Amino acid sequence: MGPEKIRRPRLSQAETERRVLAAAIGVVNATGLTVSLEHLSFEAVIASAKVSRTAAYRRWPTKESFLHDLIRELARAAEPAAVGMASATVLIRELVRPVLPQLADPAQRWATVVDVVRRAATHDFTTMYTSTQWRTYLALTATFLGLEDDGLRGEVQAALTATQQGFIDRLANSWQGLAAVLGYRLRPGLPGFTSLAALLQGTMRGLILMALANPGIAEDRVDADPFGTGNASWSLAALDCAMLAVGFLEPDPSVIWDDGRVEAVLAALEQAEP
Repeated sequence: MGPEKIRRPRLSQAETERRVLAAAIGVVNATGLTVSLEHLSFEAVIASAKVSRTAAYRRWPTKESFLHDLIRELARAAEPAAVGMASATVLIRELVRPVLPQLADPAQRWATVVDVVRRAATHDFTTMYTSTQWRTYLALTATFLGLEDDGLRGEVQAALTATQQGFIDRLANSWQGLAAVLGYRLRPGLPGFTSLAALLQGTMRGLILMALANPGIAEDRVDADPFGTGNASWSLAALDCAMLAVGFLEPDPSVIWDDGRVEAVLAALEQAEP
């Protein structure tokens, strides 16, 4: 008599759906999204999700119905909006705290802004460029208009818009925080930090797409002093972001760097989220 077959506990339809979609996203994020999802094995996803075939096929009678739900879920995924966003806060703490007493000097403040932008942009570009989640997100953004189902295409577009806006909002808050800490403001007449963040995201995405075909774009470094703050190693992404910063930001003349200001900045750095 053979070994007794182990029976899995019966899962609710909602739990089956959650597990299968999560497993499918794991498979896609491991390999990246191609123009089509036809390469994805529904049977392999079911096995990875550890749910019964009967329950999975009851929820999705056809592979097409499953792929439609998977595309919706990929479009709603939060991972792309979260990639790299902690780096600026960490760098502000690391670079600003040691030089706080010297920030009354406008040249030192500008050098600190440039250094934070240079390092944060390079870090975030590398993080996004090497992330399969970002590649999946970018691929879906580029290909969703080819979806034949009008309703699905509209849902995916709305989800991608929401995810993109979440990324822009977080990036805008990061830049606004950097400017406030170091006593900078937007140049009069220019649009707000949300517009700056949208421009930064657009140029960063463009460089990432170019680097996927030409890796040299990700690897190239330029030893230069483009902003009069001292020679340093610049990635193309860092140069791009810093050029935008120069165009959008200027010292805030209403900020007075005295002992009270230094204490307020130190308190703000301690309270900032990691």
